[in-house]
Amino acid sequence: MINPFSKLGISDDVVNAVKELGFENPTPIQEQSIPVLLEGSNDFVGLAQTGTGKTAAFGLPLLELIDFKSNKPQALILCPTRELCLQIANDIKNFSKNTQNAHVVAVYGGANIMQQLREIRNGVQIVVATPGRMLDIIGRKAIDFSSVKYVVLDEADEMLNMGFQEDINDILSTTPDDKKTWLFSATMPPEVRRIAKNYMDNPVELTMGTKNTGNVNIEHEYYIVKARDKYAALKRIVDYNPDIFGVVFCKTKMDTQDVAEHLIKDGYNADALHGDLSQQQRDKVMQRFRDRNMQLLIATDVAARGIDVSGVTHVINYALPDEIESYTHRSGRTGRAGKTGVSICIINAKETGKIRQIERIIGKQFTKAELPTGFDVCEKQLFGLIHRVHNVEVNEEQIDKYMSRINDEFADLSKEEVIKKFASLEFNRFLEYYQNAPDLNLSADDRFDRGERGERRERGERNGRGAEDGYSRLFINVGSVDEFTRGDLLSFVCNNGKISGKAVGKIDLKGVFSFVEVENGAVDALFNNFKDVQYNGREVRIEKSGEAPVGGRGGERRSGGGYRGGNGGERRSGGYGGDRRGGDRGGDRRSGGGDRSGSGRRGDRSGGGSSEGGFRDFSGRSREERSGGSGRREGGSGNGGSDRRRRS
Repeated sequence: MINPFSKLGISDDVVNAVKELGFENPTPIQEQSIPVLLEGSNDFVGLAQTGTGKTAAFGLPLLELIDFKSNKPQALILCPTRELCLQIANDIKNFSKNTQNAHVVAVYGGANIMQQLREIRNGVQIVVATPGRMLDIIGRKAIDFSSVKYVVLDEADEMLNMGFQEDINDILSTTPDDKKTWLFSATMPPEVRRIAKNYMDNPVELTMGTKNTGNVNIEHEYYIVKARDKYAALKRIVDYNPDIFGVVFCKTKMDTQDVAEHLIKDGYNADALHGDLSQQQRDKVMQRFRDRNMQLLIATDVAARGIDVSGVTHVINYALPDEIESYTHRSGRTGRAGKTGVSICIINAKETGKIRQIERIIGKQFTKAELPTGFDVCEKQLFGLIHRVHNVEVNEEQIDKYMSRINDEFADLSKEEVIKKFASLEFNRFLEYYQNAPDLNLSADDRFDRGERGERRERGERNGRGAEDGYSRLFINVGSVDEFTRGDLLSFVCNNGKISGKAVGKIDLKGVFSFVEVENGAVDALFNNFKDVQYNGREVRIEKSGEAPVGGRGGERRSGGGYRGGNGGERRSGGYGGDRRGGDRGGDRRSGGGDRSGSGRRGDRSGGGSSEGGFRDFSGRSREERSGGSGRREGGSGNGGSDRRRRS
């Protein structure tokens, strides 16, 4: 029997590689586009939802059209994110594993550019790249695109949303005029239409379904809650779906990390993915997710682009995207490769209009769902446990040697009692939590959502830098430069401080240090247990943020503290006021010597305070007006500060 991919014109070597990957039949976009692209004589526009197999739709034809006897770049694939770049490169490498002398290189930021340059110098036919890093390599004159015959713009709409229009222009200007351009996109906004007009000559256009519509395999639901109840609603949705394997979308990096941190603290298997993570951290998080060692991935829109993980059951929109079209890309993380999925939006009453807009764009109607009650969650968890026990695979060989002891332990229990106790292991935890759980549902007609006026989520988000009531804000001298995420830091503090995760509040991760809020009752135990803790060979210090170390080189001003002696105090984050007394050379402000006495602070001045020595005075006696504080600057020589002439 002829393989369906062979019927499309794909060679046996590539077909065998595709079969080994588990693909038996082409998807609709592949079936329609591959014969057209194999001709190699037309520009092409393909519109199809994420998860429909676009990578194979352009990757397989490329492998048939490229001359692998030549080691010059013949195809360039541009995509918006690192994750998508790696995904495409890996897929094409897998498709070409039976093809001799096939070389594919992924070019993206955050990775070692020298390694990428070496791979290019060694010879490559297909380059998969993000625009920023590609421009960097072009600027080094390290690649020759004169032999490029095909350019693929994948996720074109997202590249434009991310501001890559000029970069794309600059990159394409280095390629031959007679190349063929293939554009793939999930939506067709006017900007993408302009790309097709500017770079293509009478392109063949293929649309799978209706333009800009959502995947037909995805169900769309929304829940209306108060803003302060969003996190509680998220947990209830997750608890009601014991087998959930999903992506939770937040609007900002800070929200992403914050939600992940609280889920981890509450015992969920979750982690964050956002642009502030190093490439090593991103790779680590994504590998855990691909291996299904993580249940929930909390991500921003940009970071989640290129996540092609099979079996994602749910996409949860913790916050709706600013661009309505972005919802299509979010929901496309589930329902991939013919499977079904659910896309959920947690909204407040004022956002129902946005839901109507999304419905018009994707051509599908949302279901207004009710959050399950505490009883519903407990019941679902109970039978989820029973289902797992019933279907667990028993390793007879390994368990047999323990059966006699197990039977002895249960000798005084009846079968019914054993079943009750096993069921209660998990059931009791949820029963206790949800025993008096309130109804979180909010009617769409209720326009008095106080959460819209600034109320925070139930887990205690606050404005300002002060700690929540009952908590102390602590300084710790480790941060993101030590490859810590907030989840890592939470585990580090709890494990070494021997305190519960529930005793930890907000975590403010900085570069070389961080702030952690801890319940007042757990502070003393934390201090005692951290006396001899080291990390990477250096002592870990943890102190109340309002205190400052005395003496020594490099006195540090922390939140609320000041410089106390020291040789060139390093300014950390600053607090409200704080005594600043010059050291031997004055507080090191990187802009001159001198020190400040008084209680004002740059950026958040709560009082006056004169600045003596080492600072430029452009008017002879200028008044500082940063954040409402007052204080005059006087030229002259400070305590060890550099003598600067006053300017008038």
